[in-house]
Amino acid sequence: MAAAILLAACAAPDFQQPQIATPAAFKESQVPAVQTALDGSRWTQAQVNYAERQARGEWWLAFNDSTLTDLIAQATQANANLAVAAARVRQARAIAGIAEADRIPQVGVNVGGQRSRASNLSLGLPNGTPVAATNVYQANLTASYEVDLFGRVAANVSASRSDALAVEATYRSVLLSLQADVAQTYFQLRALDAELATLDETVRLREESVHVNQRRYDLGDIGEFDLSRARTELSTARAEAIGLQRQRATGEHALAVLLGKPAASFTAAANPLQDSAFLPAIPAGMPSTLLERRPDIASAQRAMEAANARIGVAKSAMFPALMLNASGGGAADTFSDIFKWSSRSWLLGALMSMPIIDGGRNKAAVTRSEAQLEESVGTYRQSVLVAFAEVEDNLAGLRILSGQTRQIDEAVVSARRSADLAQKLYDAGRSSYLDLLDAQRNLSAIERSAVQLRGNRAVTTVALIRSLGGGWGEPPPQVAAN
Repeated sequence: MAAAILLAACAAPDFQQPQIATPAAFKESQVPAVQTALDGSRWTQAQVNYAERQARGEWWLAFNDSTLTDLIAQATQANANLAVAAARVRQARAIAGIAEADRIPQVGVNVGGQRSRASNLSLGLPNGTPVAATNVYQANLTASYEVDLFGRVAANVSASRSDALAVEATYRSVLLSLQADVAQTYFQLRALDAELATLDETVRLREESVHVNQRRYDLGDIGEFDLSRARTELSTARAEAIGLQRQRATGEHALAVLLGKPAASFTAAANPLQDSAFLPAIPAGMPSTLLERRPDIASAQRAMEAANARIGVAKSAMFPALMLNASGGGAADTFSDIFKWSSRSWLLGALMSMPIIDGGRNKAAVTRSEAQLEESVGTYRQSVLVAFAEVEDNLAGLRILSGQTRQIDEAVVSARRSADLAQKLYDAGRSSYLDLLDAQRNLSAIERSAVQLRGNRAVTTVALIRSLGGGWGEPPPQVAAN
């Protein structure tokens, strides 16, 4: 009975999964498909290229972009941060292996020899008595084993295994972040390419306007004011294009780092983002499955389990530890006689030790372990709340961007019509050059906004996939990091 009480006292407490209030469905996933804007207009969310059939883990294939697939493959092979995370996985597995080794007896062998001469005094002989030097050769097989009376070894193994699983989940989180960063940077570059193409067309139109106005000025049809404004608009458009080129260069360098390449040796070919039809519609799934899909939540879960097991390690230090030792072999004054039966030697022993007065050290260690468990529980709860919020944010972002895109597409059509009418009126002498410039500026700004919205939708789609843990539907099986 006493032994059972002691075992219960030092064992790690049963792990209690924290209770998290999980909603039945994401709020944004319940928004009606038909939306009504503030002005009363109605629009329907697009449902194209549904991604539910996509293979788990290979979410980028849903975009049907071979360039993106190739970039993610390169990043997975060469990214430095991912290599660091993989090395940490190997370290954690090795530490778990070290803890596992305590479960089996430790066996070793000792072989050696020594030559010594004792003093007369130590032998009780008069001074001056000759004492010969002696040789001793030994060969012993040793074994030791800690009897896990109070669960210290088992709790330490459990904690180490959970630590290794937490590090593996962190690796998957780093991998997912890397893949998402590559995809987002890639789409940002494509959006900049499309915006540059729009500005290049604006610059071409401004150059034609300067050429036409210069000719009309030379003929005396217009004053210098219109020519000066045309030149100003041309220089402004060129300056904006140069500014976008700087942004593109910065994005290209960032993508090179993600791919594990020097920025000087990487060039991303221009590939303007033409429309949003290629974007997959990502199903949000059930909030409960998010807890199983997100690698950061899995890591926090394993950290809780490791902290719980370490309470058992701390408690076991307050109770006796039993160590069994054995050795056997031979000792002789010549090496050839070591293995003779007459030279045999052996030892069997058992040592039980436990603290009596430790100044409260072990009790403080238990308190510290319990506090670490409370900390890991708080971290887990926060991770879950952040995960739910990120999914809601990105679902809302896609919903709102979809409505904005529809409105901006209608605005592009109207602005092009206005610019065409303004050009005809100016050519006919029925409006001023300022009216023409205003219409052209409005068209350029709206076209750039449309391009930026396309880029934002692509980036937000990737962000939604990242927030869903890199997949949708049923959670993928846990795969160990390579």
